[in-house]
Amino acid sequence: MAGFRSLARQVRDPRSDLALRRYSLRKCLERFAPYGHRATWDHLCERHDIEPEDRAPDPARLMAALDELEEARAVWLAYETQFAKRRKREKHDGLRRPGTFDDWHRRTWGGNGVARCDDPAVHPTEPLAEVLRRLIAGLESGPGGACPVCAEKGIVWRPDLSQAPWAGAVCKGCGIVVPRPVLTSEAMERAKRVRQRELASAA
Repeated sequence: MAGFRSLARQVRDPRSDLALRRYSLRKCLERFAPYGHRATWDHLCERHDIEPEDRAPDPARLMAALDELEEARAVWLAYETQFAKRRKREKHDGLRRPGTFDDWHRRTWGGNGVARCDDPAVHPTEPLAEVLRRLIAGLESGPGGACPVCAEKGIVWRPDLSQAPWAGAVCKGCGIVVPRPVLTSEAMERAKRVRQRELASAA
């Protein structure tokens, strides 16, 4: 199975058929897709003016989409390197059992779904790398009361997400499933109350 870098080389190969280059870009999303596969593809198509079903898109647009994806991947890999170093230090100091923060990180290892968007058509509009930088800053600064990506306080608890995690707090501004470690317990309770009010008004 080809890795991300090998697939990226195929996207860049001007001798390759455009359909193959597009296919290789889609395959890259099986290795790294911050919003999930479908939402990340929708994001790249919107930002780089690629028709989602076009089998022979403009190669310059394909390259621009790949460049954005690679920049974001570099941001995430640098974060994972620092995370691994921290865990190594903690284990050395006798802290073997990981906390809830590490539970979240373990589910997103490799960068897939770190800022999952349950609705593939609703996702942040900023470049992927900027979104990940904001998310990482939120993770490193500790729990808060708003979405770390768009600063929206309108967050609602959803118990029926389409992919794991099957329940979570969803930002009503940018659409990401907000990682549990970046929200205070008060923010989580507020999100659940919003859900209860939505159910009550729909009844």
